[in-house]
Amino acid sequence: MELSLTTLIIGITAITSILAFNRYEMLDRWMFMPYRIKKRGQWDRFILSGFIHKDYIHLLFNMFTFYFFGGVVEMFLRYNFGVVIGGVLFVAFYLLGIIIADIPTYRKHQDDSQYRALGASGGTSATVFASIIILPLADICLFAIICLPGFILGVLFLIYSYVKGKNGSDNINHDAHLYGAIFGIIFILILSPSSAWTFVDQIRGFRLF
Repeated sequence: MELSLTTLIIGITAITSILAFNRYEMLDRWMFMPYRIKKRGQWDRFILSGFIHKDYIHLLFNMFTFYFFGGVVEMFLRYNFGVVIGGVLFVAFYLLGIIIADIPTYRKHQDDSQYRALGASGGTSATVFASIIILPLADICLFAIICLPGFILGVLFLIYSYVKGKNGSDNINHDAHLYGAIFGIIFILILSPSSAWTFVDQIRGFRLF
């Protein structure tokens, strides 16, 4: 059985995250800290922070989400660009999602020595929204209770992330979710402009009831 890049990324992230749980020095060096990035030139934190998580629940949630939606994006890129180029594009897409999603956070908190964040939320969010462009009518379920077509849940999530990001009172980096999502949409549309027409065609005939 071929090992997918999605599974490989999950495996690497799980290993590095678990290692960091019990190694403060590693956690401190890999965590996303805009102030230290600016003052010490530690730009690698943009990527490293995406491979560590707060705890097992945080890790499980991000990787469980990435597993289901990453497979869709990976297969789409490999089908359209070939196994090798598609694979390279997929890895680049994921890493760029992590990096680009944190740029607004860096700009906002670069002079705040106390701010810190971690996790693959930017890359995961980018993957979810790229898959929504590809398969907008596929159901996404919240806690296996509420299931809605991806494009509807996506709009609600963008609104929620924007509002919560402005509020910024719950210690969650909602900006990373928002900008990761926007990057995922733009990335797919740039590589495959025809996806925009396919997206519109699929939702045009949608009826909720």
